[in-house]
Amino acid sequence: MQIQIHDKQFVPFLSAAKIQAAIQVVAQQINHDLAGTIPLFMPVLNGSVFFATDLLRHINLPCEIAFIKTRSYHGTNSTGTVEVTWVDKPNLAGRTIVIVEDIIDTGHTLTKLLALLSEQNPAAIKIACLLEKPEANCYPNLKPDYVGMQIPNKFVVGYGLDYNGHGRNLPEIYQLKE
Repeated sequence: MQIQIHDKQFVPFLSAAKIQAAIQVVAQQINHDLAGTIPLFMPVLNGSVFFATDLLRHINLPCEIAFIKTRSYHGTNSTGTVEVTWVDKPNLAGRTIVIVEDIIDTGHTLTKLLALLSEQNPAAIKIACLLEKPEANCYPNLKPDYVGMQIPNKFVVGYGLDYNGHGRNLPEIYQLKE
């Protein structure tokens, strides 16, 4: 079923069931790889809130959560500038950090976050994302540790992803109609 958000038409791309299956796989990998640690999960707001919530429901490790907010999009395009705001800045020294992202597109946001977090001497920084667009990544050395699904370089909305603030609440993911 086609939907309209603002002035754009979107068509179905990923079902809720496919999203949930991918999240379970990511959680299993994290549970295995980080066994014996107490990771600090850092969901990147606003987009990752749905992914982070569902992911953490499948994490069987003792863990903590701290939110960070970024902004880098205007409309359907990345601005190339990343604004970062801490919701509650924890001490990261010696911690295993898991950045939780909804989507890795150009890589600008993560590159800025990795530099910012690295300054605080964590033991390790891992990246978990629901979606990755390898074709759009401007940083060849930026590789997430945990990826739900790789997708083509198409603009998508739903399940936390938005178009000018709308569409985040959709349980499925839609792509821009060509």
